[in-house]
Amino acid sequence: MIEVAIMGHGVVGSGVAEIITTHKRKLFSSIGEEIHIKHILDLREFPDSPLCDRFTKSFEDIINDVEVRVVAEVMGGINPAYDYTKRLLKAGKSVVTSNKELVASKGAELLQIAKENNANFLFEASVGGGIPIIRPLSQCLVANEVKEIAGILNGTTNFILTKMFDEGMDFDAALKLAQDLGFAERNPEADVEGHDACRKICILASLAFGKHVYPDNIHTEGITKITLSDVKYAASNDCVIKLIGDVKVLNDGKMDIFVAPMLINKKSQLANIDNEFNGIMVRGDCTGDVVFYGKGAGSMPTASAVVADIVDCCKHLKARKYLFWADSTNDNIIPYNKSETSVYLRFCAEDPESALIKVKDLFGDIRVLSIENKAENEFAVITPKLSIDKISDCLSKLNNDGVTVLSKIRIGDL
Repeated sequence: MIEVAIMGHGVVGSGVAEIITTHKRKLFSSIGEEIHIKHILDLREFPDSPLCDRFTKSFEDIINDVEVRVVAEVMGGINPAYDYTKRLLKAGKSVVTSNKELVASKGAELLQIAKENNANFLFEASVGGGIPIIRPLSQCLVANEVKEIAGILNGTTNFILTKMFDEGMDFDAALKLAQDLGFAERNPEADVEGHDACRKICILASLAFGKHVYPDNIHTEGITKITLSDVKYAASNDCVIKLIGDVKVLNDGKMDIFVAPMLINKKSQLANIDNEFNGIMVRGDCTGDVVFYGKGAGSMPTASAVVADIVDCCKHLKARKYLFWADSTNDNIIPYNKSETSVYLRFCAEDPESALIKVKDLFGDIRVLSIENKAENEFAVITPKLSIDKISDCLSKLNNDGVTVLSKIRIGDL
């Protein structure tokens, strides 16, 4: 029998406990031993739980129990999760987590501590919930030189954008529906402003390219400024709009990494991933494009990935799995203003025809978009591929000439 503990009994933690207790035979067949939950850490009372005798309010009960070999951290946030995880790893206990904020901000340090203490720190559930991506990236695709990873990494924003496209809802109405259905939090800022997706692309970039990428250094945009006019112009160009986390390696070996809404051609494998589903595309030099698809959140999908990590740790109690990246100062990331892209631009001007001429003079070979019943004095274009620096400079000149920028969205080559 292998004793484990769970820290947190919320949406994910309760799912982990349920899977371990209801899938005993399946788990036993995987490792040849029973996985037994000895402690569940939570400040709340759960008198009606069939595991009510396992609950504790003291972390010390877990850290001091020599029988506990593996701990699932599913509390979320940095504190006290970081301190607890660090202490557990230093004590030689393996830790698995679904906590993307913890992995994105402290991953390099915690992996180093795990290495020094012959323990494992696994986090399959931190990116994509129940979608397998960490193991495939670190094991199945190890023979590939990864060129780019791009993904729809947040189900809330994908649900909102799908409703805007398919049903003509504006952003506020689509967000309210997402909240009513439980796909969005009451405070949706981390989702709609792109912070959640940023943490996830940082984890994937760190794993794929071997050096820690910190979220604070990544350009991050959300979807709060996307309008139904943008949706219509995108559709006129045979595109949809998705919030994308993207990282690619440039010829000089540096990374171009960001989170931003993007116009994606409808032929792209990511374009038809809708509602609360996530999709992650990995471009390898041997495999080409490989896409991982599924529900990126929710109690049971995420808990399933956590339990898979617990099983993996149980199989490697006396050995380490090689999952590691080094710390860094992020000097291997180009400044966002040096990133190159085509962009969709929507303008407003008193004299649209004269303004369009100015846009052509500044940007060169543009493509003009057209929709029915467009707003008065409004027009939209797609620019050639330019640096963000150059695009910003052109937009500043247009603004000085009385041409107002209403929207600016990257064009994805996915």
